[in-house]
Amino acid sequence: MTNTIFKKNFKLEDGIIKFKNFNETTKKIQEFYKNDPFPNYREDDTKQTILNIGDNNLVAKQIKNFFQFNNKILEVGSGTSQLSSYLAIGTNNQIFAMDPTIESLNLAKNFSEKNNIKNINFVNADLFDDVYVDEVFDLVWCSGVLHHTNEPYLGFKNILKTLKKKGYIIIGLYNSIFRVKTIIRRAIFKLFGKKIILKIDPYLRSIKNDSKKINAWIHDQYEHPVESTHNFEEVLNWFTENNVEFISSIPSSESEKNSIFEKQKIGDKISRFLVQFFAIFSPLGNEGGLFLFIGKKK
Repeated sequence: MTNTIFKKNFKLEDGIIKFKNFNETTKKIQEFYKNDPFPNYREDDTKQTILNIGDNNLVAKQIKNFFQFNNKILEVGSGTSQLSSYLAIGTNNQIFAMDPTIESLNLAKNFSEKNNIKNINFVNADLFDDVYVDEVFDLVWCSGVLHHTNEPYLGFKNILKTLKKKGYIIIGLYNSIFRVKTIIRRAIFKLFGKKIILKIDPYLRSIKNDSKKINAWIHDQYEHPVESTHNFEEVLNWFTENNVEFISSIPSSESEKNSIFEKQKIGDKISRFLVQFFAIFSPLGNEGGLFLFIGKKK
């Protein structure tokens, strides 16, 4: 299968497909996540706990229900690949979990081997290296990644090339408006350190007994060396310029919609701004300020 997926030569080492070209920003990211892979596993994680986490996540569950069988799915910036594991369990989909940090992929591979998950391919590569053939995946998921690169739009264009026509792409980015709470907390963290952030970060309060996840979250949210923020208008322009149909967003002005793959109204600039503004006061504003855009390649 790999000959039909990759356009460049690679090395297979310890069950991981490895490419060698990484740009300087990606090397910073590799070093950053080396000691605190994100998100981390608990010692007692199993297939069942990953299934439980996924089933309790609205987006993950809808993806799994929509792409049930015989799909090729790429997760860009998979980290420890928990989403990839969830999408692989109980399906015959071929999942490609790609991340530049080998330590994260080693954790993922060890988990998949321990739990006999065979339909994940772990890929150690830079999203800017253009290692895949064009139009090969049914779904490309890239959340929490592009805003940690020096050229988010170029990264978007690069991964979009791998998507089949009529395939879906899901992009998750930090929002310029409703990430404000995290930006304020980061300033407090720099002044007063870890003790205060454990008390004022809602997500950290919810995982107070899991030191690995706590350290990984603090490292990712408050100490990251490369970060940008984005908004609805910007990503809509990305879609328009690259022949991608807007399908839906989270947050959305159409809360009655049952599926992220069901076409939503795009609204006007004012309504889109208000959706982002009011998200400040929602769980999205509390937990990092990430928004999702779902598109379909024309």
